[in-house]
Amino acid sequence: MKTSKKPSASRYRPTTKQKKWLRGFQWFLPGLLVKRWLFVSIIGIILIVLGIAISARLTPILFLSRVIGNTLDLLVSILPRNISGPIALAIGLGLLWFGQKRALGSITQVLMPDQDKELVDLLVSHRKLNRGPKIVTVGGGTGLSNLLRGLKQYSANITAIVTVADDGGSSGRLRREHGVLPPGDIRNCLAALADEEKLVTELFQYRFKTGEGLSGHSFGNLFLTAMSEVTGDLEKAIAASSQVLAVRGRVLPATLDHMVLWAEFEDGRYVEGESNIPEAKGKIKHIGCKPENPKGLPQAIDDINEADLIIIGPGSLYTSIIPNLLVPDILQALINRNVPSIYLCNIMSQVGETDGYTVSDYVRVLDELAGVRLFDVVLVQKYPPSERSLQHYESFGSHFTYLDRENLAKIGCPVLVANIMREKNNGTVCHDSEKLAGVLMRWYNRQ
Repeated sequence: MKTSKKPSASRYRPTTKQKKWLRGFQWFLPGLLVKRWLFVSIIGIILIVLGIAISARLTPILFLSRVIGNTLDLLVSILPRNISGPIALAIGLGLLWFGQKRALGSITQVLMPDQDKELVDLLVSHRKLNRGPKIVTVGGGTGLSNLLRGLKQYSANITAIVTVADDGGSSGRLRREHGVLPPGDIRNCLAALADEEKLVTELFQYRFKTGEGLSGHSFGNLFLTAMSEVTGDLEKAIAASSQVLAVRGRVLPATLDHMVLWAEFEDGRYVEGESNIPEAKGKIKHIGCKPENPKGLPQAIDDINEADLIIIGPGSLYTSIIPNLLVPDILQALINRNVPSIYLCNIMSQVGETDGYTVSDYVRVLDELAGVRLFDVVLVQKYPPSERSLQHYESFGSHFTYLDRENLAKIGCPVLVANIMREKNNGTVCHDSEKLAGVLMRWYNRQ
């Protein structure tokens, strides 16, 4: 039996030469602000020639017109007008195109010597991203940075509203010693939205292992703390850092007030501090913060009001998402929304916060806190992780978040199920940035 040969990739993919020709046509796409300036350049050349002619009392022009006329007569005698005319036009346009291309290439080489992409590719990408939807994300933790890493491929109009209730680790030490708002979650989001993400992430996540006072601190936390002291507050520090890192979008703290989380457990215990709540390992009955009504950041509220899409989560329910909702201005802006909103449910439970929680439990907690439904649909991971990963999480008391459709139907919460998980070699799982962003944008486009 004969086996059919697999078609070569070159049959379906353009060759390098073809790609260059196709890329040439990209210069004429609308919105790149290239065609108009090319036309202005041509007008300028014509006016320069006319200006010289007028200044010289038209004498050179008369001589030049005779030379051109005689040359044209000679060409027409050799080649008919229907052939020589188009050839001359094609050569002229080709020379103009070649000159402009080489000029832009020289500029590109100076401004972007190590850039792999062509200038036109960068302009097309810039145009596409800047026309993307205005997306607002609300959350914190590593889950939010994973989300942002995928969303920045679809839009540059992203606002990440991040909790500032963290009081553990390096952020907690800086908060106590320098009186600054905790920079940890903000650091992760800035790195995720940066153009040179890999290098910036490695730099910002680098932790000093030795040195008195430095040990345990990440470079990113120290950088943001220094910027806060130089600029006067965290909001200005983030804006300045975003310019340095070429961030797509912006990262905003939910509030500039120093929030302290507290939780009351069903067994009557009262615990203060974001890092202490999960360690208490109990079922949370009530959660709040001090001061009781922190003031929302005006820019964050404006961005929610102007958003095209609002995404809540992913992140720890009680210590990453809810702290943002404890800011009355932020909560009210989310309630007043008139655009699509979606909640990203956690893939795995978090020990000490959501032990035994199903998807409907996450939804119920958010509904009770807000008093209304803050989102149109909840996005849930379709398949559980491998047995190896399940055993890994079970070893310290975590479990896969079970999708209880019946309970969700009872409370009238629509569900969007998709495969948005990435399983790591060490057995841990997280949201896959590309898959998650793709599902979210397809859902948004259908609304």
